[in-house]
Amino acid sequence: MSPEVMAKYEAVIGLEVHAQLLTKTKIFCGCSTQFGDAPNVNTCPVCLGLPGTLPVLNKHAVELAMRAALALNCTVHERSRFARKNYFYPDLPKGYQISQYELPLATGGHIEIEGGTKKRIGITRLHLEEDAAKNLHEGFKDSATKGYVDYNRCGSPLSEIVSEPDMRTPQEAHAYLTTLRQILLYSGVSDCNMEEGSLRCDANVSVRLRGAPQFGTKVEVKNLNSFRFLQKALEYEIERHVGVIESGGIISQETRLWNQAGSYTVSMRSKEKAHDYRYFPEPDLLPVHVSATWRDAVKNALPELPEAKRVRFVTGYGITAYDADVLTGSQDLADYFEAAVKVGAPGKAAANWMQTELLRRLNDSGKEITASPVSAVRLAELINLVETAKITGAVGKKVFAKMFETGHGAADIIEAEGLGAQVSSDSLEQIASEVIEKNPENVAKFKSGNEGVFKFFVGQVIKATRGQANPQAVNEILKKLLAG
Repeated sequence: MSPEVMAKYEAVIGLEVHAQLLTKTKIFCGCSTQFGDAPNVNTCPVCLGLPGTLPVLNKHAVELAMRAALALNCTVHERSRFARKNYFYPDLPKGYQISQYELPLATGGHIEIEGGTKKRIGITRLHLEEDAAKNLHEGFKDSATKGYVDYNRCGSPLSEIVSEPDMRTPQEAHAYLTTLRQILLYSGVSDCNMEEGSLRCDANVSVRLRGAPQFGTKVEVKNLNSFRFLQKALEYEIERHVGVIESGGIISQETRLWNQAGSYTVSMRSKEKAHDYRYFPEPDLLPVHVSATWRDAVKNALPELPEAKRVRFVTGYGITAYDADVLTGSQDLADYFEAAVKVGAPGKAAANWMQTELLRRLNDSGKEITASPVSAVRLAELINLVETAKITGAVGKKVFAKMFETGHGAADIIEAEGLGAQVSSDSLEQIASEVIEKNPENVAKFKSGNEGVFKFFVGQVIKATRGQANPQAVNEILKKLLAG
C-alpha cells in the first residue's frame, strides 16, 4: 500500500491486557498457581467444575487487583460483583467463566506514555476473573487428530485491564503495553512473564478516514504474547483494513489470530457481543465490598512508581531524563543505581558507567542486573578511583572488564596488574615534547587558532603512555609547551 493511500486513514486502537496476579493459590480454590508443574496436577473439584462444588474468593487476589487499579489511577468501587460468562470450549470445564461485567472492581484510570511527547491513554475498567485452561495442539504423536488440555492454569486469578480506544499507531500501542507492564512490575501485582503466559494482550483495531468523527468496524486480534508481535500484528491489520476499504470491500467484525511464522492474521470466528455470553450475576459468590479503610491501606502501601522515580532521579541526582528513563526500566536496575550513589558514586558518573559498561556487558552475557558479577558497592569504588584521578578512565574500563570477568574488587585488580602507577611529570613532559616535535603541521594549526587540534595532542600522549597518564596533567603540560 502506498504511503499516500495510508496517509488518508488513521487507526483507532484499544488493548485488553490480562495479567496473572501473584498469588500462591487460585482465585476460587486452594490449588497452586506454580508454573511448569506436570500437566493436570494442580487441580481440584472446584477448578475442574465438578457438580456440587462452590467457589471461595481469594482475598489476596482482590487486594492485588486493587493495588494495580490504584497504581493505574483508577477509582476502586466500594461494591463490585462477579458474573457468569457463558461459552463452551474444552478449556472451560464449567461451561462458563467467573468474571465481572456490569459492576467491575475499578474504572476510569489512565497512564501517560512517551512518544516524543507525552500522551494520556485512558483505562476504561479493571476487573477480576478466573483464567481458562491451556489447549495444547502440538508436540504429541497424534496432534493431527487430537487436542490436549492442561487444567493447571484453569482458575488462576487474572486482572483484565481494558484501555480506551485512545491509541492511533502501533508504536503508541507498544509504548502503552511497555508502560503498563512496568507499572504492574513495580507495584508487585504480577511477574508479567509473557513467555509463561502471565501477561497476554488482545488488540482491538479499526481504521477511519483521517479526521472522521465515527470509528470504523472493529477487529480483535487475540493472544499476542510479545511486544514485537503486538506491533507487527497491528501494522498488518491496519494495512489490511485500508486495502479492503480502498477496494470497495467491507470489514467484517471478527476475531483473528496472529500467525507468527507467516507474519499475518487469520480469521478465527465472528466477534461475539456481550449478549452472546448471556452474562448473569454469579449466584455462588457474594458481592465484593471494599471499605474505604481497606482501599486506603492498599493505596498507602503502594511503592514508588516509575514516573515518580524518574522525576526524583533527575532532580535528586542531576542526571538527564534519558538516563532516568533507562535506569528506572526495572525496580532492580533502579535499586542498583541508588545503592551505588548511596556509597559515594556521583549520580551522573554512576549513570554513565552503568549504561556504557555494565548494561552492555550484562546484555552480551545474557545476565540480569540481579546476577551482575560487579556489585553496586564495587562499581562505586571503581568510579571514585577514576573521579579522584587515581586511575584514568581508560584504565578504569580495563579494570571494570576484569571485575566483570572475575568478580574481584577494583583495588585488588589494580594492585595485581600494576595499573595504578601514573606516569611521572618529567616522563610526561618528555613524551609530550616528542609528540609536539613529530607533528609540526598540527602545531602550526593550533597556533593559528585551531584549538580543536589540541585533542589530537592529548590523544597521542595518552596513547604513548598506554592510558596511564593523568588526563588533567596531560592537558596542563601540553598547554604550557604549545604556548612556548
